[in-house]
Amino acid sequence: MTGKPYSQACENNKTPILEKIREIFVQPVTVWEIGSGTGQHACYFASELSHLIWQPTDLSVNHSGINAWRDEAKLPNLNPPLILDVTDTVWPFKGMDAVFTANTLHIMSWQNVVILFERLQIYLNPRAKVCIYGPFNYDGRFTSESNARFDEWLKNRDPLSGIRDFEQVVKLASTAGLLLQNDFEMPANNRLLVFKKMT
Repeated sequence: MTGKPYSQACENNKTPILEKIREIFVQPVTVWEIGSGTGQHACYFASELSHLIWQPTDLSVNHSGINAWRDEAKLPNLNPPLILDVTDTVWPFKGMDAVFTANTLHIMSWQNVVILFERLQIYLNPRAKVCIYGPFNYDGRFTSESNARFDEWLKNRDPLSGIRDFEQVVKLASTAGLLLQNDFEMPANNRLLVFKKMT
């Protein structure tokens, strides 16, 4: 099928991410992907993790691209995308046992990151797991020169965006009842943060 959106970053990071989430999402659950983007991650992870139901979500503008990948993949455990803006007062589902999101926190405003965790506090079931992939700063500093350049590019495009501070994200998560379980180092100066909802 032609006309599918394509992200080289998704292609580059899908295998290292898979190696980690395979160990995290062990039980048969529905994984809600927040900000599915092109749909590449959804198709790849669903194809490799047949015990999971993968649920893409994103703004409606991205659904045609996600569906292009989904229509080609024809995977029984990959659901049609749902419309989701994290600022929506009501999300299109009830309890969640597993959440995955990649490269989203740095393109949202900090206010929307706060709202995301407020919504997670409402919609996550007890003992739910949340995986957040992307670049983070530590002790207020960039972990690489390339991340510093990327942050400058982000802010030139949208002054409210930018690479988030690890410590602030962990503190925000704790207010939502999420405890940090792991902070995995990933290729290309990225991290995979794994949280668990305690109550």
